[in-house]
Formats: sequence, structure tokens, C-alpha cells
Amino acid sequence: MDVVSVDSLSKLYQKYENDLRAVRDGQRAFLEQRGKSMKAQLDDLEAEITYLLLRDHRPERVVEIGTFYGWSTMWILSALRDNGAGHLYSFDIVDKVVRNVPAELSADRWTFTMGDVRQHPGKIPDDTDYLFIDADHGARFARWYTENLFPAVPAGIPTSVHDVYHGRRPKPLSEGSVVIKWLAEHQVPYFTPSLAKAPEVMEQLTEVKRDLGLAEPVRNSTDNPMIFFRLPR
Repeated sequence: MDVVSVDSLSKLYQKYENDLRAVRDGQRAFLEQRGKSMKAQLDDLEAEITYLLLRDHRPERVVEIGTFYGWSTMWILSALRDNGAGHLYSFDIVDKVVRNVPAELSADRWTFTMGDVRQHPGKIPDDTDYLFIDADHGARFARWYTENLFPAVPAGIPTSVHDVYHGRRPKPLSEGSVVIKWLAEHQVPYFTPSLAKAPEVMEQLTEVKRDLGLAEPVRNSTDNPMIFFRLPR
């Protein structure tokens, strides 16, 4: 996976159009069936970009920090299923995800650890090759993973962090402010579809989806604060 861009994502939307359509339909049906018992966190663009990057990168070991009700977990597992390879290692202090992820998705490709990931460093694979973070959004937790987790996993792996850009700038004393500062200090470029930060990106990707007949929303939300980047080498 090279640096993420609208152009590269447009190509991935076209390449995996049929598979993505099937996943979107399945997720939409699941959300309608579960109703309020499934609180979806990722918006459509964030979820779809995650799925597409996982399909393109074809990781063997994905680490997901923060599952909540399992919406992101299902998107990640769908990508691993469609790749026919890969294992997901998820961590959260609550286990709502266990009751939501369908057995046919988890199968033998998922390991869930309940508890604070900071207390389970030995369960994070040394050869992790994709990192997904959507947990505690405070500055303290962000300092922990930038200082401890980032150096512990292989350099150069694709990484994403949720809830960074709800506005033009990250909130002061937040996870987002710590991460953006860390990226700047390490001269790491990042990509975001955030409506608040990069409305032109969201508009362009929405047009791509419209051209492919993927405009119908899975869930009605347009707040896309996630950032995508590669850890420095």
C-alpha cells in the first residue's frame, strides 16, 4: 500500500467494486436487524477505505485497538475473509463485540482480548502488519501508543487512527492533537476523508461511489474523522 490518495482509492473502489457492494449490503442488513443493539462508530467512507486498504495490503496480522460494539471489527474481518487470509487481534475493555460479530465472520480468523491493551503487550504480535486504533481518545493514551506501541511494531506498516478531525483542527489536549504533532515531528504524511478537515476529498470520493452505483448509504452519517498513514521506516 503506497501513500493513500483520492486517486489510489478510486482505483481500489473500481477493483473491488463487486466485493465491496456485497459487504455493504451485508452490513446494512445487519445494522437494520440489530437496530440500537449495534452502535456503529465508523462512517461509510472510513469503513470502506479500511476494507479497501486491507484488501490491497493483504495483511497476515491485523491489530485492532478498540472494538466497542464491533462495527469496525466486522468490516476488518470481512476484508480478511474476502482475502482468504489473515488474522485479527482485537483489544477492548468491554466485550460487547463478542455478542455482535457473526460466527461465520470470526471463524478461525479472530482473537479477542478483553482488557486494557496496555496491560497485554505480549499479546500484540511482533510481526503485526496493519494497525487500527479507535479506543481511548485522550492525550495520555495517545502518548502511550506513540511512545510504546509504534516503536514495537514493524516500521512502515499501514496504520489508522479514528476520531482525529471532527473540526478543522484536532481538539486541544486530545488524542488527535498528540498524533498529529507526532506525525509532523516524524515528517509522516497522512490522509483523511474528514468532512471538517478535507471536504473536497469527501466530495471526490462520494462522486466515485456515485459513478459505481454505491451511493446508497450503509448508515446515515457524514462525519469522517479518521486518518490513514504508514509508520515511518
